[in-house]
Amino acid sequence: MHAWPASEVPALPGKGRDLRIHDTATGGLVTLDPGPVARIYVCGITPYDATHMGHAATYNAFDLVQRVWLDNKRQVHYVQNVTDVDDPLLERAIRDGKDWVELAEGETALFREDMTALRLLPPQHYIGAVEAIPGIVPLVERLRDMGAAYELEGDVYFSVESDPHFGEVSGLDAAAMKLLSAERGGDPDRPGKKDPLDPMLWMAAREGEPSWDGASLGRGRPGWHIECVAIALDHLGMGFDVQGGGSDLAFPHHEMGASHAQALTGEYPFAKAYVHAGMVALDGAKMSKSKGNLVFVSKLRRDGTDPAAIRLALLAHHYRADWEWTDSVLTEAVERLGRWRAAVSRPDGPSADALVEEIREALANDLDAPAALAAVDAWAARQDAEGGTEEGAPGVVSRAVDALLGVAL
Repeated sequence: MHAWPASEVPALPGKGRDLRIHDTATGGLVTLDPGPVARIYVCGITPYDATHMGHAATYNAFDLVQRVWLDNKRQVHYVQNVTDVDDPLLERAIRDGKDWVELAEGETALFREDMTALRLLPPQHYIGAVEAIPGIVPLVERLRDMGAAYELEGDVYFSVESDPHFGEVSGLDAAAMKLLSAERGGDPDRPGKKDPLDPMLWMAAREGEPSWDGASLGRGRPGWHIECVAIALDHLGMGFDVQGGGSDLAFPHHEMGASHAQALTGEYPFAKAYVHAGMVALDGAKMSKSKGNLVFVSKLRRDGTDPAAIRLALLAHHYRADWEWTDSVLTEAVERLGRWRAAVSRPDGPSADALVEEIREALANDLDAPAALAAVDAWAARQDAEGGTEEGAPGVVSRAVDALLGVAL
């Protein structure tokens, strides 16, 4: 599976900062020290509908992580998956009378278009769950053979007790885990499981559903969590720098994925930091495909909204915050974009050196994009009120906003 084209990231004078970011597992800020090559895995979409603002906010957050690393003269090895076979996708295909493969391919293509328009940097490896199945099967077999998994009526489940670190990613107690498991694709009440929280690794073939050769597992398809584990281990290995996604993935997805990998390898941790973006709401409820309360990036683009304004609307909120999309959020972003473009259109202006460092410091401090935007606002206000005598300063600002915030002025 191919990703989307990369936009050029301008080089800036000087060097960026080390990134301090909130780690869900420890509950506090950690300073990342990736070495010359930073490794990041971000969980991708289940492609049964178009990219909504919740998706865009999440992927925008991890785009900022990459930009901070690149500014700090590091290479970035970024991997993202596509869950291109899953119950919601199959259910949507049946509802709409479509072939599930065509539905997945069409929505994945639209996602690529949205990411390109928003100028989010693409992953080096963009992997679909279906294409990863040949690598998933041996992992499930290994977990079963080592006693970390068991069969139940043809299905294979992971035993959470096989990982002594289970529970450390989310920090939740058993009651909260069971509740969320039921809400987020698990089956805690299925009879015969060793532990209600044990997640499925391999689902035996069901009539009328797609299935693949599972070798000794029999025909079927993989569970959700093992898909990402197989892809991450194959392309990044253990102990990569950041596992990213929305806050609703902390449990069960990231919790279970970490335990799968740690049981498989005997190594700890799966990721050095677990970083989660907040939820975007509409009409008082989290945007979700199941609720249908969605604002789509593609619809805004078709209506003539500048993608740079969409990106500024996202950047106006701290990545960990839960916030609500409203018309005024977009209006303010459009107005901000206009002010910034007017400010950088002149040949000279106030010195940009301090501004570049302010943006760098803001982003290094747990991706504080709102503080970075406020710094650019202040520079634009000085430009409007006072002008300046430093030739080329607006060009430096324009390149800094592009390189660090991903907004083309």
